[in-house]
Amino acid sequence: MSRLTGKNVTIGYGERVIVNNLDVAIPDGQITSIIGPNGCGKSTLLKALSRLLNTKHGEICLDGKNIQSQPTKEVAKKIAILPQSPDVADGLTAGELVSYGRFPHQKGFGRLSEQDKEEIDWAMRVTGTIDFKHRAVNDLSGGQRQRVWIAMALAQKTDIIFLDEPTTYLDISHQLEILELVQQLNSEHGATIIMVLHDINQAIRFSDHLIAMKNGKIIKQGTTHEVLNNEILEEVFNIDAELSTDPKTGKPMLVTYNLLCKHYEKI
Repeated sequence: MSRLTGKNVTIGYGERVIVNNLDVAIPDGQITSIIGPNGCGKSTLLKALSRLLNTKHGEICLDGKNIQSQPTKEVAKKIAILPQSPDVADGLTAGELVSYGRFPHQKGFGRLSEQDKEEIDWAMRVTGTIDFKHRAVNDLSGGQRQRVWIAMALAQKTDIIFLDEPTTYLDISHQLEILELVQQLNSEHGATIIMVLHDINQAIRFSDHLIAMKNGKIIKQGTTHEVLNNEILEEVFNIDAELSTDPKTGKPMLVTYNLLCKHYEKI
């Protein structure tokens, strides 16, 4: 079952088309990762699915209705978004940032209700950020900031969460910390997660469903076993890959690889 689908979707900026005539369905209650080379349309597709970008043709549907026709506040009660490299105003505390997640649920002058405050504290406890609730976000480490942003998304109490490259600029331990948190939100709280990842092995390990893209088109979508094979890796990434089985997950694992052909002259 899928609450979020795209049919004959074409997306771009100005006259430039990035994603062309694409069909996609995001499985409910699962973690979906979009993979592919730089510039293939991963983030563009994510922005369209999350209503940050209009489609040129076709439509994105949420709960059977065109997402662009639905009131913004109603969509914000269903979808939360963590963009790439988000900025924060100087001096804003972690708790204040997380409180912004309650905006879709507020009425009148936007004052925080007792329920809002409870939801904020719950989101911060779940993400392990409650201890620095009163610290400035810009004083936190990269991993701590990412967890605060995820807490803000979680405070929206949505069923669907979008994450655009959530591990960018983080060291390997903080990358694992963020991805394990994402996995926890899915397994313990039933959140449907859609994220863009560059690391293939991380995408395999932490996802139930993969969408492999190249040149604005979906080459393959399905389970990790269905998507990760030598033929798909060759077509999407231009690599000759050696695959094995991850002993921790039983999923495919990329061991090593070589470029099939180089697109530059030898030095």
